[in-house]
Amino acid sequence: MKERVTITLDSETLRQVDALVGTNNIKNRSHAIESILSKSLGSNVPRTAVILAGGKGSRFGPISREIPKPLIPLHDKPLLLHSINLLKKYGITDIIISIGYKADKIKEFFGNGERFGVKISYVEEKESLGTAGALRLAAPRISGPFLVCNADDLMEIDIPHLFRFHKQRKGLATIVLTRVEDPSNYGVAMMNAEKIIAFVEKPKRENAPSSLINAGLYILEPEVLKMIPKGFAMLEKDVFPKLASEGKLYGYPYVGKWLDVGTMERYEQALDEWKDIE
Repeated sequence: MKERVTITLDSETLRQVDALVGTNNIKNRSHAIESILSKSLGSNVPRTAVILAGGKGSRFGPISREIPKPLIPLHDKPLLLHSINLLKKYGITDIIISIGYKADKIKEFFGNGERFGVKISYVEEKESLGTAGALRLAAPRISGPFLVCNADDLMEIDIPHLFRFHKQRKGLATIVLTRVEDPSNYGVAMMNAEKIIAFVEKPKRENAPSSLINAGLYILEPEVLKMIPKGFAMLEKDVFPKLASEGKLYGYPYVGKWLDVGTMERYEQALDEWKDIE
């Protein structure tokens, strides 16, 4: 619920407030002031993020036999560090990394995160638990809405705007969706306005219900963790369909740069197209 307040500002401060209108999806003066206060109070982004970095990277062939995929360099920085830098840019510094394959090498490189300006802790899969099972390990450390992302997805998303979208819809989960020309290799979102009602896995191009696919970044409420079954479980198969059936799963259409660096071909694409990434 929002309440109306009256404030008095000097002309220079008001000029700076007005300069924000039209940037970062800020619509008017009131919205600008709300955005400034939210950022100052730390309520414009989730406090905690979980990065899923436990996969074997088998599609990288012999490279991943020696180097876990999150440590493969992209312009002199490991893939995983680009995800960390995106979170840090928006003030998310409490980061849990889910690790499994060659976990010691990842922990050795990133440590507690201090030299990267963040606080890093780890949950470790002794056996493969899937995207949801890995989150279940992190549950004791999560107390509010949190962000989840993959270690090998590149994007330039405005996280505060995504978080506002999530809070305003009052669902339990928001999935970032991106458009692709050919969705036949992905799980494709079937939408009812802003709600996701189902995912259709790898449909023929002509039968795809939309061109929107899961971009691998989510905002989740802690209640979602209670829905994860024990053992191996996937968000995509074991959690999101249930949320969709209950009308609690929303899709956030993202129109910026995005790349799933899941294969050697897309890694080469990242080397060519993401030269200015932080």
